[in-house]
Amino acid sequence: MTDIRKINEEALENVVGGARRVVHNDSVNYANVRHAPGLNSTVCAKLYNGTEVLTTGEKVTKDGYTWYKIVLPEGSDEAWIAGSLIGY
Repeated sequence: MTDIRKINEEALENVVGGARRVVHNDSVNYANVRHAPGLNSTVCAKLYNGTEVLTTGEKVTKDGYTWYKIVLPEGSDEAWIAGSLIGY
Protein backbone atom coordinates (compact mmCIF):
# COMPACT_ATOMS: atom_id res chain seq x y z
CA MET A 1 0.00 0.00 0.00
CA THR A 2 1.34 3.43 -0.87
CA ASP A 3 1.59 6.17 1.72
CA ILE A 4 -1.59 8.18 2.08
CA ARG A 5 -1.04 11.91 1.97
CA LYS A 6 -3.27 13.88 4.27
CA ILE A 7 -5.07 16.74 2.62
CA ASN A 8 -4.08 20.15 3.94
CA GLU A 9 -6.56 23.01 4.23
CA GLU A 10 -5.56 24.48 0.86
CA ALA A 11 -6.08 21.14 -0.90
CA LEU A 12 -9.39 20.65 0.90
CA GLU A 13 -10.64 23.94 -0.51
CA ASN A 14 -10.12 22.49 -3.99
CA VAL A 15 -12.04 19.25 -3.48
CA VAL A 16 -14.64 19.15 -6.23
CA GLY A 17 -17.39 16.76 -7.20
CA GLY A 18 -16.09 13.58 -8.70
CA ALA A 19 -12.74 13.65 -6.89
CA ARG A 20 -11.68 10.28 -5.54
CA ARG A 21 -10.27 10.39 -2.02
CA VAL A 22 -9.07 7.78 0.49
CA VAL A 23 -10.27 7.40 4.08
CA HIS A 24 -7.47 7.77 6.60
CA ASN A 25 -7.70 8.21 10.36
CA ASP A 26 -4.41 8.51 12.27
CA SER A 27 -6.03 7.47 15.58
CA VAL A 28 -7.83 4.25 14.63
CA ASN A 29 -8.21 2.10 11.52
CA TYR A 30 -11.57 3.55 10.45
CA ALA A 31 -13.61 6.72 10.10
CA ASN A 32 -17.22 7.26 11.04
CA VAL A 33 -19.33 8.75 8.28
CA ARG A 34 -22.58 10.47 9.13
CA HIS A 35 -26.04 11.09 7.72
CA ALA A 36 -25.52 14.86 7.98
CA PRO A 37 -22.55 17.13 8.66
CA GLY A 38 -21.72 17.57 12.35
CA LEU A 39 -20.52 15.58 15.32
CA ASN A 40 -24.06 15.10 16.64
CA SER A 41 -25.35 13.54 13.44
CA THR A 42 -26.03 9.80 13.42
CA VAL A 43 -23.20 7.57 12.25
CA CYS A 44 -24.39 5.64 9.20
CA ALA A 45 -21.23 3.66 8.40
CA LYS A 46 -17.65 2.93 9.36
CA LEU A 47 -15.18 3.09 6.52
CA TYR A 48 -11.78 1.51 7.07
CA ASN A 49 -8.50 3.22 6.24
CA GLY A 50 -7.71 2.89 2.56
CA THR A 51 -11.37 2.82 1.46
CA GLU A 52 -11.87 4.95 -1.64
CA VAL A 53 -14.78 7.38 -1.72
CA LEU A 54 -16.12 9.77 -4.33
CA THR A 55 -16.77 13.40 -3.35
CA THR A 56 -19.89 15.21 -4.54
CA GLY A 57 -18.48 18.72 -4.25
CA GLU A 58 -20.77 19.74 -1.38
CA LYS A 59 -19.10 20.90 1.81
CA VAL A 60 -20.22 22.46 5.08
CA THR A 61 -18.28 23.86 8.03
CA LYS A 62 -19.73 22.73 11.35
CA ASP A 63 -18.42 21.85 14.82
CA GLY A 64 -14.92 23.01 13.90
CA TYR A 65 -14.57 20.75 10.86
CA THR A 66 -15.17 21.04 7.15
CA TRP A 67 -17.48 18.20 6.20
CA TYR A 68 -17.56 16.72 2.70
CA LYS A 69 -20.47 14.89 1.14
CA ILE A 70 -19.33 11.59 -0.31
CA VAL A 71 -20.78 8.66 -2.19
CA LEU A 72 -20.34 5.47 -0.19
CA PRO A 73 -18.30 2.69 -1.84
CA GLU A 74 -21.44 0.74 -2.78
CA GLY A 75 -22.30 3.72 -4.98
CA SER A 76 -25.90 4.20 -3.93
CA ASP A 77 -25.91 6.18 -0.68
CA GLU A 78 -24.37 9.51 0.26
CA ALA A 79 -22.93 10.48 3.63
CA TRP A 80 -20.69 13.11 5.23
CA ILE A 81 -17.07 12.81 6.39
CA ALA A 82 -14.82 15.28 8.17
CA GLY A 83 -12.08 16.60 5.90
CA SER A 84 -9.42 15.62 8.43
CA LEU A 85 -10.28 11.97 7.73
CA ILE A 86 -9.61 11.91 4.01
CA GLY A 87 -6.39 11.82 2.05
CA TYR A 88 -5.24 11.03 -1.44
